[in-house]
Amino acid sequence: MNLKTKITLAFVTMLLLLLGVSAFTLFSLNRLDRTARNVLQDNFYSVELGQQMLRALDQLQLREAPLDDDAKKRFEQLLTREAGNITEPGEQQVVDSLVERVGDLNRYLASDTTSLQAWQEQMQEFRRLTYRMIDLNTQALTRKNEVANRTATQQQRYVLALLTFALLTSLLFVLSVPEAAVGGLRKLTASIENATNQDYSSSIPVESHDEFGTVARAFNRMLVQLQDYRTSTLAQLMAERNRAASIVNNLDEGLLLVDEHRRVLLVNPVAAELLGQPAAGLLGQPADELARHNDLFRELLRHLDTPAAQRPQEAAPVLTLAQNGEEVYYRVAVNDVISFNEALDKMEFVGSILTLHNVSEFKKLDQAKSNFLATVSHELKTPLSSINFSLKLLQNGKVGSVNEEQQRILATIKQENQRLLKLVGELIDVSRLESGNIQLNFQPTQVRDIVQFAADTIQLQLQPKQLTLDIQVPAELPPVRADIEKTTWVLLNLLANGIRYSPEQGQLHIRAALAAGGQQVEVLVQDHGPGIAPQYQEKIFQRFVQIPDKTGYRGGSGLGLSIAREFIGSQGGQLWVESELGSGSTFRFTLPVAG
Repeated sequence: MNLKTKITLAFVTMLLLLLGVSAFTLFSLNRLDRTARNVLQDNFYSVELGQQMLRALDQLQLREAPLDDDAKKRFEQLLTREAGNITEPGEQQVVDSLVERVGDLNRYLASDTTSLQAWQEQMQEFRRLTYRMIDLNTQALTRKNEVANRTATQQQRYVLALLTFALLTSLLFVLSVPEAAVGGLRKLTASIENATNQDYSSSIPVESHDEFGTVARAFNRMLVQLQDYRTSTLAQLMAERNRAASIVNNLDEGLLLVDEHRRVLLVNPVAAELLGQPAAGLLGQPADELARHNDLFRELLRHLDTPAAQRPQEAAPVLTLAQNGEEVYYRVAVNDVISFNEALDKMEFVGSILTLHNVSEFKKLDQAKSNFLATVSHELKTPLSSINFSLKLLQNGKVGSVNEEQQRILATIKQENQRLLKLVGELIDVSRLESGNIQLNFQPTQVRDIVQFAADTIQLQLQPKQLTLDIQVPAELPPVRADIEKTTWVLLNLLANGIRYSPEQGQLHIRAALAAGGQQVEVLVQDHGPGIAPQYQEKIFQRFVQIPDKTGYRGGSGLGLSIAREFIGSQGGQLWVESELGSGSTFRFTLPVAG
């Protein structure tokens, strides 16, 4: 018999017992109720009639003329009711005797010569018979009450016995069925625990043919298959591990793996050499403990502690290290490892991978590029300035008359020359930023003054498109610590971009407010242009990058926003953009409050 059938039979049996006890109890109560009602309806009613008949006889015995007839009629009515409620042996004879004497009673009442003694004897006989009738019913009440008590006691014993049987049967099922259900689970749990500890020899004894027997046979087959699988794949796993270890150890990059508890799980030879410690001395050690005695590890841990949202997205930080008597450059990358936990059905953080990539050759090329840009920029600036001066002389007419067509050509040449001068200036700023030679003049200043100066400077550029400038800068803002010239250049660059992409008769907004925390002031420039697609919102801050422009504008060099971000970053702030296609763009930058 399987377990499901056992449990079903147990519940059906308990249900039948419950229904049986309930039905028998209801039958017993109904039987007792019928008995009590019969007693009340028959005998008790006869006793009540007898009492009323005695009261009528009391009035007749007084022999008062006005009451005799009424008392007689009432006695006859009561006797008639009693005649219709004969229930006990001998009661019919008593009633018949009373009926016979009612005729004599009429003659006594009609005669005036009836003596008082004869009348009283007649009344005594009526009373005797009435008392006899009451006595018969009273004895019947007592007898029936005793029978009812015996019946109630008997029914009580039957119900108690049935309840005891039901309780013992239910207790038997309660003790046996759960044990039958749990016993197999205990064995299965013990075998699973052993299998968890990689002991596949603890099989489950098959002692029945129910569900647990089926589970036990299936589990035992699984243990055999697991043992075979473990034996067959152990060599493959060892080979794969050795192959992975060989790949990691032969990487030309430094590689460290830190688990979620910040313990070092893996260090390849390149990373161990850079850290100056053997790999065996690093494995299993807490990262915080190693950082106390190793400067490079402390720097790596600083990048590891940086929240993922704040880590650089485009360019990872570069560390400068001394190796074999010369400077080498390593780019640091931190990647969090997220794994899906099937047991908990959710993603979990399991560790971080730190890589150190040697970018010394790229750094040298970048340095050569920077030197080339600086040299070319300085070499180009002088002849371009001379050309610009000569163009001014030609347009002034002091060196000879120039017709209208020549003036137009000179204006075009001067415009292109100005573009070249602006490009050369931006290249010079880029070379200075890369070399670290940018000079910043920090001083406390009011944001309102910077905004107002930039707004006055940009007024002429607003007129061709009939644009308006909306400025909202609270006067109570605290002063910021900034380089006025560089910050104004950034604000002018953002306004120039906004003018370029704003529609005719549009509006530009400049607003400033205290940022959250109260340690920085945030400035924003908002336009109502076409907006910037999400995939380009970070690229526009890269050098020489231009996003597709439907207006056909091609005059920019792709350096303005890159230089602006460098200027703001060097002052301790941040520059970013918020935009949606068709809804315009909002450029925001922050500056620290002057201490």
